[in-house]
Amino acid sequence: MANSMTGFGRATANRDGREFTVELKSVNHRFLDISVRLPRSVSFVEDAIRKVLSEKLTRGHVDVFVNYKNTRSDARTVSVDKNLLLAYLAAGEAAAAFTGLPCDVTLSTALKYPDVLTVTEAEEDAELLAQMAAEAAAIAADELVRMRQAEGARLCEDLLQRGEVLKGIVERITERAPLVVRDYQTRLRERIAELLNGAAVDESRLAMEVALFADRASITEELVRLKSHLSQMEAMLSSREATGRKLDFLVQEMNREINTIGSKASDLEIANLVIAGKAEIEKIREQVQNIE
Repeated sequence: MANSMTGFGRATANRDGREFTVELKSVNHRFLDISVRLPRSVSFVEDAIRKVLSEKLTRGHVDVFVNYKNTRSDARTVSVDKNLLLAYLAAGEAAAAFTGLPCDVTLSTALKYPDVLTVTEAEEDAELLAQMAAEAAAIAADELVRMRQAEGARLCEDLLQRGEVLKGIVERITERAPLVVRDYQTRLRERIAELLNGAAVDESRLAMEVALFADRASITEELVRLKSHLSQMEAMLSSREATGRKLDFLVQEMNREINTIGSKASDLEIANLVIAGKAEIEKIREQVQNIE
């Protein structure tokens, strides 16, 4: 069955004190649009994540949230700027001397002075982190795809039901269409007879007018194409391929055919059926927007 474009996936990759968490959220979009948010310190893994997602997804806006933790003992080093610290202390002693106040600086206080301590992040193994990010992204993407498949199954079921309703409407229009010409012929004969006050009706001229009307009001081709579109929709919904764009185009064609039927068939009953058909096609169009 066709997949939805809405879903969620989350996965974590752990290795040697390092942890990558990738969270995916997707909604419908005309194309595949990937937005990645990750810590600046590991920004180099973005390409690896995008490559994995591009291989597993074809459409949808995907928000990617990445969190990275390094709990290794050598992940960070702290260094003291000795010269700056001594300068701070000397300045404090000088201030104590000319003010007569005691110099009560403690070590903990001195280490809080600006720029005395510097925390340095250890250089990361870029290749290893890219592999971990890709691993987490792949698992999260698989979870996302499973959710999309489940949601897609529900969408397909709804679309197939609406397709059956539309089929019923088309069949009723098909049954009614031949009667439109007959009713027109009857009305035309009665009107001509009324105008002629009982005089004989020119049957050949009447037949010509009826034939012209039948040609103008013929909706056979539109009905055939509409039925074909409905059959194509069923086939697409049962496909494993990404058919969202094709379905979107197909629904546009359905709408075109039903509009043409409404404009050509000069009949109140068919006009009402066309309105009902357009309502179903609009519901189908809304659902198709979520198909991958």
